[in-house]
Amino acid sequence: MWPFPFVDPVYLLFALPALLLSLYAQFRMRHTFGKYAALGSAWGATGYVTARRLLDAAGLYHVDVERVPGDLTDHYDPTAKVLRLSDSTYASPSVAALGVVAHEVGHAVQDATAYVPMRLRQGLVPVAGFGSNLGYLLFFAGLVMQATALAVVGLALFSSAALFALVTLPVEFNASRRALALLQDTRLLASGEAPLAKEVLDAAALTYVAGFAQALSQVFYFLHLLLAQRTHSEE
Repeated sequence: MWPFPFVDPVYLLFALPALLLSLYAQFRMRHTFGKYAALGSAWGATGYVTARRLLDAAGLYHVDVERVPGDLTDHYDPTAKVLRLSDSTYASPSVAALGVVAHEVGHAVQDATAYVPMRLRQGLVPVAGFGSNLGYLLFFAGLVMQATALAVVGLALFSSAALFALVTLPVEFNASRRALALLQDTRLLASGEAPLAKEVLDAAALTYVAGFAQALSQVFYFLHLLLAQRTHSEE
C-alpha cells in the first residue's frame, strides 16, 4: 500500500527527477561559487570596478552599477538599465565575482544589441506570471467540473511558465559565452583563470536547466491527469 495518501505516486515519477536535478544544481552552484569566492583573481579589483570596466569596454557608459542585499542576487535590469550586484559580489576581488559580473554584463550587451531571445523573454514575463497562476486554477477547476475545454485552456496558460524557462536557456548560455569573451578581450583573466571562471558560469547555467526541467515536469503531469480523466470518461 502507498504510505503517502495525499501524494500521487505518479506525480513523483514526473517530479522527482527534476527535483533531484534542481537540488544538485543548487548544491553545485553554491559549492563552486564558495570555492572560487575564496580565491582572489590576479586582476584584484572588486566586482564593482570589474563591472564598470567591462561595461565601459563594451560602450555601455549609460548602464549604472548598484549594490543589492543578499547572496547570489546579481542581475541586470533591462528596464532601468542597471546592473545590480549582490553583497557577495560587489566588493569581492575573487575569481567567482569575475565570472558573475561578466555574466551580468553579458546580459547588458544582449539588451544593447537587441538580442532576440532576450527580447522574447522580456515579452513573456507578464504572460508567464499571469498564466502560471490563473492556468493552475483553471486547470483544476476544469478537472473537478469535468470541463475538458476549461482544463485545456488552463494547461495552455500554465505551460507559459515552461515556455519562459525554455527561452531563458539560450539567453543565459549566450550571456556566459559573452562573459568569457569580454574577460578575455579586456585581459582581466590571468593564465589559468579562464577554466575557473567557466566552471562558475557552467554551474550557474545548470540551475536554469533544472528550472526548465521542473516546469516541464509539471506540464507533463498535468497533461497526464487530463488524458487520464478523458480516458476514464470515455469508458
